[in-house]
Amino acid sequence: MPYKIQEDKCTSCGTCAEQCPQGAVKPGPTAYSISADLCIDCGACEAACPSGAPVPGS
Repeated sequence: MPYKIQEDKCTSCGTCAEQCPQGAVKPGPTAYSISADLCIDCGACEAACPSGAPVPGS
């Protein structure tokens, strides 16, 4: 399952986007988001995020 961003935890620091090998993480108006079409479920965003915003999708 592709990862998703918990908007209430996202601080828009961009660390997750920098670590995504697919370029699936993009800034949004209030928080970053992850493209389900590009996400390969590698977990790089989750490991890099200091606030724990990215989580495996359900």
